[in-house]
Amino acid sequence: MDDEYSKFVRRMNPPRVVIDNDTCEDATVIQRLESNASFVPSMRDSVGVMPSEEHTSIELSGTDRPGLLSEMCAVLADLHCNVVNAEIWTHNARAAAVVHVTDDSTGCAIKDLNRLTTIKELLCNVLRGNSELKAAKMTLATPGVTNRDRRLHQLMFADRDYEKVERAELQRIEDKGSRPHVTALDCSQKDYTVVTMRSKDRPKLLFDIICTLTDMQYVVFHGMVNTGRMEAYQEFYIRHVDGLPISSEAERERVVQCLEAAIERRASEGLELQLCTDDRVGLLSDITRIFRENSLCIKRAEISTKGGKAIDTFYVTDVTGNTVDPKIIDSVRRQIGQTILQVRRNSSPPPKAPQGTTMGYLFGNLFKARSFQNFKLIRSYS
Repeated sequence: MDDEYSKFVRRMNPPRVVIDNDTCEDATVIQRLESNASFVPSMRDSVGVMPSEEHTSIELSGTDRPGLLSEMCAVLADLHCNVVNAEIWTHNARAAAVVHVTDDSTGCAIKDLNRLTTIKELLCNVLRGNSELKAAKMTLATPGVTNRDRRLHQLMFADRDYEKVERAELQRIEDKGSRPHVTALDCSQKDYTVVTMRSKDRPKLLFDIICTLTDMQYVVFHGMVNTGRMEAYQEFYIRHVDGLPISSEAERERVVQCLEAAIERRASEGLELQLCTDDRVGLLSDITRIFRENSLCIKRAEISTKGGKAIDTFYVTDVTGNTVDPKIIDSVRRQIGQTILQVRRNSSPPPKAPQGTTMGYLFGNLFKARSFQNFKLIRSYS
């Protein structure tokens, strides 16, 4: 009934959408207005899955280590599974992946329960490794189309990647200016919590933050985003779904840590390599094996196949997390093919975070700077 009522309300009260190309010289302004009555809570799960016979979806999370993706790909190749697309994130010594595979003989989803059980057991063994600090997790999701980015955030969040990990390989000196700057302060006169975030700008930054706030059961009532050439500033007035602002220091610290993690997970750390070649069974296993043999550590990867072509992007560092020696990259390219593997760019360091915890507040002086493009997100309830 909720779904039918929602559809009825939207038909009777369609949202007003305005496209404005005149207000700003270098951006298109969209404004969307909709009454609160159309925001009807859904009874379905927060992650949408639609039926499909095309592939088997595998979700994994566990402790990150050099060569992990190579070992996973080798297991899948040995089990006659072809990776058609995947996305892999690493953050704070944790790794998460959403992988879509097909049977290499039929090109369709794998349905045999015994074979699926074997895949799960062997991949869990790889994820567990020799000295697992946390339990490895693997799920054979319902075959279908999943919002991978949203699911990766949820996998990382469930694995508590926002918690600090004391490990020898993470002890190297960090440039604190490269980290996002997040605050969560009280706005007592309006009974909100105001969260502010300043970080390097990048695609999908707003999406990542809103997904995390939503999964943490917070509602955004008002907000503003400013982006400059390299930097983004975001400010949101939030309450928990129970209508209350943040009420304890422990909760405040957790929100700050989770938003920092949401910003950092998709950050393009390392050297960007792009591979484009004819797709074949076992290709990803061969490529990642060469990376591992040359001591390259994959920090993030996007795997896709289109029209028989494999189009993959890898972000790599050396095993210590530092910049890769160009001689090693040249050797890797010679082994894979100079025209097949291209060097795109080396990620530039983000701007330094501001000192102190002064916040601009909505429509504050910070947003008057001419060098910024403004985006206002206003959603209020009577």
